[in-house]
Amino acid sequence: MDEKSTNEQTKKPSGNKKAFAKALLSTLCSLVTAAAVIVLVCNFIFPVFKVTGNSMEPTLSAGQVVLCHKTSDIKKGDVIAFYHNKKVLIKRVIGTSDDVVNILADGTVELNGSRLDEPYVSRKDIGECDTAFPFTVPADRYFVMGDARDTSVDSRSSSVGCVAEENIIGKVYIKVLPFGSSGKVK
Repeated sequence: MDEKSTNEQTKKPSGNKKAFAKALLSTLCSLVTAAAVIVLVCNFIFPVFKVTGNSMEPTLSAGQVVLCHKTSDIKKGDVIAFYHNKKVLIKRVIGTSDDVVNILADGTVELNGSRLDEPYVSRKDIGECDTAFPFTVPADRYFVMGDARDTSVDSRSSSVGCVAEENIIGKVYIKVLPFGSSGKVK
């Protein structure tokens, strides 16, 4: 074997190492970019939260993972996520600006003089309540309640009160995990 063919053989493995390193670097850059895009989408467009507590049962249960949609189009009946005392709470919108909310002694909710049809509530209850009713929702605020009326601490309590628009993260619209309970939030 001559010296020239020996040099070519030693160059080939070196070339393979460079190609492998280049491919590895390219793959890592792609993975980091994909992860960064996922993080940005989850933080700024579709935030993801794990439900804690049972204040939204039977609609949402502790441990479920939900996907939100950042929007300013919040309506009565929507389930929203919002910041309160550096925590994320999830509740249902009952009333918006200038609505008059009344809660009767048996827990029946009236909005602007009409009883609400609330099929998502398993048991009516007055719950933790120190708000005087009837109550007019202030401008740019949302009156919210949990679906588990007996355990939820919400706008009926001055400790939470009405939710300001700037504290709303978005509408909760899909249960993602666990897979057996996934689906649209109603």
